[in-house]
Amino acid sequence: MPEEHQAKMVRISGRVQGVSYRVWTRMEARKLGLGGWVRNEPDGSVLAFIEGPDNAVSSMLDRFWQGPPGASVKDVVSEIAEPENLSGEFRITS
Repeated sequence: MPEEHQAKMVRISGRVQGVSYRVWTRMEARKLGLGGWVRNEPDGSVLAFIEGPDNAVSSMLDRFWQGPPGASVKDVVSEIAEPENLSGEFRITS
């Protein structure tokens, strides 16, 4: 039986800009084999789209709370998203 996949749109708030949160997110997502993207938002939050196996998505949702050294995460809000079939690539967007 093939492993189930899911996609999530995730907004991370707190001190998450200026601390390499996007670079850290890309590194962690690649370790987990997730596709998607991450970007800074004008309101100071970080927005990420993650797509992949259920267990990898769940693991990334937990990791978002940690972040890189210097980050101080106050909230992680995720919602179900439509898969984009990103072929496993994870990128930083503007």
